[in-house]
Amino acid sequence: MDTEHQHELSPLKFAGVTILNALITIAELVGGTLSGSLGLISDGFHNMEDTLSVVFSFVANLIGHKDSNERQTFGYSRVEILAAFINSAILIAITLILVFESLKRFSHPQPVNGGLMFWVSLISLGANFISMLVMLKGSKYNLNIKATFLHMAADTLSSVGVIIAAVLIQLFNWVWADPMITVITAIWIMKESFGVVKQTVLILMEASPNLDLEAIKESLLTIPAVVGVHHVHVWRINENLIAFDAHINVQKTATIEQLEALYQQIETLLAQEYNIQHVTLQAECMRGLDQKLIHPRS
Repeated sequence: MDTEHQHELSPLKFAGVTILNALITIAELVGGTLSGSLGLISDGFHNMEDTLSVVFSFVANLIGHKDSNERQTFGYSRVEILAAFINSAILIAITLILVFESLKRFSHPQPVNGGLMFWVSLISLGANFISMLVMLKGSKYNLNIKATFLHMAADTLSSVGVIIAAVLIQLFNWVWADPMITVITAIWIMKESFGVVKQTVLILMEASPNLDLEAIKESLLTIPAVVGVHHVHVWRINENLIAFDAHINVQKTATIEQLEALYQQIETLLAQEYNIQHVTLQAECMRGLDQKLIHPRS
């Protein structure tokens, strides 16, 4: 069984997280309205978006594991990359709106019921923490699930912040603590979300993963039958699958059987040393021998 399927989340877990987030959303929106807490209201809208993101993530996860076909020869795994990008981009947009609303609260403070704010946020903290733990394992291996996990982690952190703000408001009437906690939480959320956006954009742009191409070339040249390597392309199909194609120069006397054995040797080397699973090679004699490793576009 491959890594992706080993760490796939079950439909039951996705359903559980969705239901939990829907209940949190209702509790926080009602509690925030009654208490006058921007922190609770913003957290409620955040959880509403999270509920949709979990559903989105689940659908993308299902589509991402569909088999390859004549139209989608690499399969549908990039659907999950797109889902992760959209998920994180939406989270950044919501966070910016919350920061704007928080800044308005600094100049126009509103009365807040710290007691109600505390109890609602405490219940939300428990539910968010459970959701976060459910998503934790899959988030280490899947950008789509990681994006959803970050939503859960952001909610958990936000709930902690709202609890702290509620205590400060209840004990000292520091109503500014409500927007302050919202801004602090927003900074963390944006930092993590930008990381996911960057990763997904690099994959969608087919950027080379963090591999030393010169080192790969030198490794290939240690094979006696290989006398040159050029026109190299390396990219990620998704976060777990790296593809590699290259032109290799071989002795002109090489037979088809020898080339097949050479291909297998190269595939094994690339898989073991560089975790490259999809390899395409073009064998040549002297053609392109003096060309660069990376061939510029004309």
